[in-house]
Amino acid sequence: MFKIGCHLSISKGFEHIGKEALSIGANTFQFFTRNPRGAKAKEIDIDDINKLLKLMKENNFAKVLAHAPYILNACSSKEETRDLALQIIQDDLMRMEYLPNNLYNFHPGSHVGQGVEVGVNQIADMLNKVITKDQTTIVLLETMSGKGSEVGRSFEELSEIISKVSNNDKVGVCLDTCHINDAGYDVVNKLDDILNNFDKIIGLDRLYAVHLNDTMNPTGSHKDRHQKLGEGYIGLGAVEKIINHEALRDLPFYLETPNDIEGYRNEIEILKQLYRD
Repeated sequence: MFKIGCHLSISKGFEHIGKEALSIGANTFQFFTRNPRGAKAKEIDIDDINKLLKLMKENNFAKVLAHAPYILNACSSKEETRDLALQIIQDDLMRMEYLPNNLYNFHPGSHVGQGVEVGVNQIADMLNKVITKDQTTIVLLETMSGKGSEVGRSFEELSEIISKVSNNDKVGVCLDTCHINDAGYDVVNKLDDILNNFDKIIGLDRLYAVHLNDTMNPTGSHKDRHQKLGEGYIGLGAVEKIINHEALRDLPFYLETPNDIEGYRNEIEILKQLYRD
């Protein structure tokens, strides 16, 4: 089964977002757990969540992906910022248990001059404080483009974080095609090499999701500017290889392209035509 969705807003509730996903041909979706530029979260509506769970079961949904807000920085040089990141993720993981057995993704953060080693240790320390052995949610570190002092620009950095987490059976990776391209991984010409490298350094068993995006910038630009599929440096030919690659084809793909709902509908239809059953 081709597992495809996009980023949708939960402002109108979880049941609504599930129906919206179905209306554009999706069988999963990604959503922000709270204001992407803030810390405030909506009250939990258990009845609404249960309606979504029923809809997901009836329509054979793939796992949904919750995304932490952008303000979260677990390796900031400021203690209060690191504390806020811990509080947000801790609260989000509690909330995710109302949607059991799904995925939670976050940007590892920026070390802002402290150095990668310090950043890695701070991120791992935060994860050791928030992840429990009994949680059903898998926490995903997102591959980053390497702009500024971002941590997670290489598979080695993500592997270092994971190795320092006690309950790391609850930790995986979300691979963002725009980000890894911009970080210097040649997605267009060396996809097999990239995935073999990922397997050696992290392990493909830890790859749980793919953010499927084209990019406005060439390989190694360290820019992080998403583009609509087929309109950037990755192109539809490489996208077709990505969604059909034996190491990726059974994973859920989440679009984060600069689109409105109709744009997502069109991209999902194109991807379904490119996907080989």
